[in-house]
Amino acid sequence: MSNLNAEEYKSFEGIKHIRENGTEFWYARELAEVLEYVQWRNFQKVIDRAILACKNSGFTVSDHFAEVSKMIEIGKGGKRKTTDLELTRYACYLIVQNGDPRKEIIALGQTYFAIQTRRQEVQDAFNQLDESNKRLVVRGNIKQWNQLLAEAAHNAGVITDEEFAIFQNAGYMGLYGGMTVADIHAKKGLKKNDKILDYMGSTELIANLFRISQTEEKLKRDEVTTAAAANNTHYEVAEKIRKAIIEMGATLPEDLPVPDKSIQTIEREEIRKLRNSKKKLMLDE
Repeated sequence: MSNLNAEEYKSFEGIKHIRENGTEFWYARELAEVLEYVQWRNFQKVIDRAILACKNSGFTVSDHFAEVSKMIEIGKGGKRKTTDLELTRYACYLIVQNGDPRKEIIALGQTYFAIQTRRQEVQDAFNQLDESNKRLVVRGNIKQWNQLLAEAAHNAGVITDEEFAIFQNAGYMGLYGGMTVADIHAKKGLKKNDKILDYMGSTELIANLFRISQTEEKLKRDEVTTAAAANNTHYEVAEKIRKAIIEMGATLPEDLPVPDKSIQTIEREEIRKLRNSKKKLMLDE
């Protein structure tokens, strides 16, 4: 992404408003300005098309396009009443989809709101999962990110198995207040061949996923070139995450409960459920 695009992305974030209940919205008039619509009447046509698309999609229009009245400054301390719309992310997405495609900012807006809408859909779906399935999802993500981290660490100078073990240990020590892999393994009461990540709840897994993904990105961004520097990077990233957990007053990872079932056990149970399901596959018909 170019610097210009990065700034334009920030402009969409910059006009986002958060209600007291945590929900987000955008004002239509502010969005019009970012999308470079000088005349409100021209932007109103775009809104009308977006509202029609919303209705045709089966959604309640007022849930996504809420008309509000507010006071605006008109110079010399004067104010006047005007109407505006509080837009959901989906409403913004529909608006940019119906905007002038010749505008570069419209194309950027389409990407931005499409990504944000998809992220919310994924988050909503994740929140509806039970704890076991949350663990499966996050553990799967960790496996993918660990591969990327291993590649980034190798490019940074972490070559041998011994060096990689030291590198991994540094990350755990930063996140777990100095505890080594062996310390965490012992605290969880695991057997010799048990993997630490397979005996974490979803909250602990998410903290480690953040550690892994942020370290991978920082190793590349800082162009780290030695094993020692890579170890320091892993430790520092993890330590900052630990500090954030402390500041939020959340439970530290080493104090979180150890699940009764391993990830492998849950996987076997879920596969068994699928095989025993009465729903026939399309290929069976």
